[in-house]
Amino acid sequence: MSQIPVELVKLIIALVAIAAFVGLNGLVLVYLERKVAGFVQRRPGPYEVGPQGLLQPLADAVKLIGKQLFTPSGADKLLFWMAPILSFLPVLLLFLPIPFGPVATGMEMDLGLLLILAFAGLNVLALCLAGWGSNNKWGILGAARAVAQSVAYEIPLLLSVLAVAFMTGSLNLTTVVEGQGGWPWQWNAVVQPLAFIIYFVSALGETNRAPFDLPEAESELTAGFHTEYSGMGFGLFFLAEYANMIVVCSVAAALFLGGWQGPFFDGAWWFLVKVYILLLVMIWLRWTYPRVRFDQLLNINWKWLMPLALLNLFITAFVMKL
Repeated sequence: MSQIPVELVKLIIALVAIAAFVGLNGLVLVYLERKVAGFVQRRPGPYEVGPQGLLQPLADAVKLIGKQLFTPSGADKLLFWMAPILSFLPVLLLFLPIPFGPVATGMEMDLGLLLILAFAGLNVLALCLAGWGSNNKWGILGAARAVAQSVAYEIPLLLSVLAVAFMTGSLNLTTVVEGQGGWPWQWNAVVQPLAFIIYFVSALGETNRAPFDLPEAESELTAGFHTEYSGMGFGLFFLAEYANMIVVCSVAAALFLGGWQGPFFDGAWWFLVKVYILLLVMIWLRWTYPRVRFDQLLNINWKWLMPLALLNLFITAFVMKL
């Protein structure tokens, strides 16, 4: 009997660990989201189920699992159920090249950043299929918004990432992290502050987070692309959104904030601290700023982020050439 390749075993273990990490973080982020919302709006948030409401996310998960799944009349059944699966499954691949620590990387690859950017684009296809396959006018409007928003905000996000890649000469996230230091003044965010700001704002647009949550604007489109979904159909979209938030914050921590390196005792804890600080900022922004109009959303990108990202990239290329 031939032996199983070691790399295949490592890959399977990494995927299982990533799936557990995504599920656990989904519960943690739901709790954080509600508690931050309660704090911002001067109310307690969940506190009945478990001590200080700690078991509320678990109760929500059980409720979603137990809900009946149904296909709306007139919907395309194949597209309708393919959409939530397509939204969630690529997320597991996005975590593979992310270096959580000096040796805590799912799969070391030279083009890891390119893999993340390529597979992250599948999410918008899932949203498009969800809206189109639902045979619902609000779903189709949400899908159209998702496509326009994703196509627009991918460009400045890519340009801001390229600026850092030009500096480090690599698309390997581990190499980018090792090129920085543990102290804040050694981070790429200090050398490339404009790229960091553009990346973070574009990440909000890419993950459909408020104030850029136009594809699912409740006050306008009921729930947008996932209006017709219940139970775990909705749950997979919900989990994929939080997983994508973790991905964009993890990439930001690696590219701009020194990754696992800290002032002392380098390790994965520094990486997770930086990621969760960025996640808290994303949650805080959601409950602080009102939703923008769709024309304002696109104007922010095409009139501000795009020109600034191009200018920053040209300046970076010029300085590196010198």
